[in-house]
Parts: sequence; structure tokens; C-alpha cells
Amino acid sequence: MSTADGVWKAQPATIMAIGTANPPNCFLQATFPDCYFRATNNQHQSELKAKFERICEKSMIKKRYLHMTEELVLKNPNLASYMASSLDERQDMVVAEVPKLGEAAAIKAIKEWGRPQSEITHLIFSTSTCGNMPGADYQLIKLLGLSLCINRFMIYQQGCFGGGTGLRLAKDLAENNRGARVLVVWSEITTISFRGPPNGSEDVSTLVGQALFGDGAAAVIVGSHPICRVEKALFEVVSAGQTTVPGSDGAIVGRTREAGLVYHLSKSLSDLVAQNIETCLAEAFKSHGISNWNSIFWAVHPGGPKILDKIEARLSLQPKKLRATRHVLAEYGNMWSGSVIFVLDEIRKNLAQDVLKTSGWGVLLGFGPGLTIETVVLRNVIA
Repeated sequence: MSTADGVWKAQPATIMAIGTANPPNCFLQATFPDCYFRATNNQHQSELKAKFERICEKSMIKKRYLHMTEELVLKNPNLASYMASSLDERQDMVVAEVPKLGEAAAIKAIKEWGRPQSEITHLIFSTSTCGNMPGADYQLIKLLGLSLCINRFMIYQQGCFGGGTGLRLAKDLAENNRGARVLVVWSEITTISFRGPPNGSEDVSTLVGQALFGDGAAAVIVGSHPICRVEKALFEVVSAGQTTVPGSDGAIVGRTREAGLVYHLSKSLSDLVAQNIETCLAEAFKSHGISNWNSIFWAVHPGGPKILDKIEARLSLQPKKLRATRHVLAEYGNMWSGSVIFVLDEIRKNLAQDVLKTSGWGVLLGFGPGLTIETVVLRNVIA
């Protein structure tokens, strides 16, 4: 841990534990259209329902977990409307529930880490689904009983690229603060954007979001210099970078309105991601001499089947390379920022079982509003 002159020299930050959590309410995608149109009192819109059924069928999702239930919608009828004023009700729900869901994921990560939680020095909390002062980071230190002297950072409104943002910040903290142990938590409850179907509108983005988004939380412990026989290294965070795609204004837009979070997803989104992904990869891996994209493992944000198909085709990836991402999409849907950590957890299980043969190098990719792409270079160090 020290150089010859006694000056501490950081090793690359290492992910030492991963935890994930979801709400208890599970919705099968095959029956979700019936539930959605019944709960929002829109059974009469038969053509729109048929369209929604087709969107759900093409989503490649089997099931999702949501805090929202049919009973909750009935108690809060403004949530069932397409654009009724309901921000207060939505915020009351998510401000309370987002930290709790984050707590469930954090408890799992801390347990796997195996050290006292009093030794966590930094907390990063990322969410795009609630906003309060003090924030969810403050609520989490109370829920977990963390030190009141912990250094905490609250990351808001990153959307689906927030998984990479959290790891990028954690890397800097771990490598530049001797002995730092960083708890990173991502928690998203999409009640903030749940709404009934459009009436006489061509707002396809709303239907796509209602078919695609799910709720979930993820957590990791990051630090430099894992303690031998005490801490288990999983992945080294070798480098992390962020790119804003030129000419992508309006590709993904979310705005907080009286009706909650209202978003727009461009039809060109998948093309924009695919057209720019290789440039990001080349920049990230140029110093490592890697250009064979089938030689590395892939933790890609499960933004939707069309995006994954376009990435796969653009890079001539073997189907198995995005298998973990497609698995998470099928089992959970798109859970925004924490989704890619679910994918990384699936990959580490496959690596531990020697199912996934790679060179040891890998990449974590997040993309979201901006259009912003986070590229995190990882190295598998699972013993």
C-alpha cells in the first residue's frame, strides 16, 4: 500500500459486493395490459389497448416489479389520468419508498462485504424518481444507522445512465481517499411517471414507458486495496468516462410537471446509441490494446430490445455477449439507473461458475438523457 518513500499509492478501485432489491408486487407482462387498462378505467379504448398489447409483446419482458398496484391507483384516481395534476401524491409516495428500497439493496451488499457498516466512509445515492431536501441519502443513513459523519453525495436526474455515473464517482473517491469504503445505492420507483394511456393522442412514448419500466434498487461497495482474506474483490474499475452524443438533443427528455415526470423517447434513440457506441469503446480501450469486442464481457443497460439488437449488429457481437442484459430485461424490465448493476450481478454469477469465458476484461455501458453514454472499463478479479 506504500511506495518506497512512504507515500500511499492507490490501486484501481474495486467492487467488493453487490446487492439488489425489488418491490414485492410482481406483474406478468402477458396480463399487464388487462390490469393497466382496468386500473386506469380505460377498457373502452379497445384499439389503444390492442396497440399496447403489441408493445408489451415486443418488449421481450416476462415480468416486472412495481410499487404501484391496482388498489393504489384506485385510491389515487389522478394517477390513473393521462395528465391530471398529481405531483404532490406522487412525491409523497416516492420520497418515502425510494430510500426504503435502497435500504433493502444496501443491506444485501453490506452483508456480502462482511465488514462493519461503521467502516463505510462515503455514501453515493442516485435516483431520478424523487426529489426532496434533505434527500434520499439523508434518509438512508438513518434507516441503516450509518455514521452521521459519513461523506454523502446525492445524484439526481441522471436517468438510465446513472449506473455508470455512480461507479465513476465512486472510483474517484476510493482512489483519492486512503482507506475509503464507498457505498453506492441506486433506487428508482417509477410511480413518478405512471399514468393512464393517452386519449386521442399519438403519444407513443407514454405507452412504451408503461410497457418497459420497472422498479428496483441496487447497491455496491467500492474501495481500493481490498484487505486480504477479509474483503473479496469482484471487479476492478479500471477507467470510467462520459460522452454526450452530438446532435442528440431531444432523444430522451424528461420534465417534471404537475402530472409527474413526463418523458419523450425518440424513435431514433436506438440508432443514435448504435452509431456512437464504437467510438466510446475505442476511446475507453485504446490504452489496453483491445479492439476485439467479442473477447470481453458486456454489462449493458437493458434499455429495450431494439437498442440491444442494434448494438449487437453494429459490433458483430456473439449472441451470448448480451445474454445477461437480455435476462435482466426479461425478468425485471428497465429499472433506470440501477438496471446495469443487476446485469453486472448476473455476470458475476456466470463468471464465478465459469460459464462466461472471456479475456478478463469487460465493459459497463449506461445511456440516457442527453443523449449521454457512460463507458466503464472493468476487469474481472473474481477468485
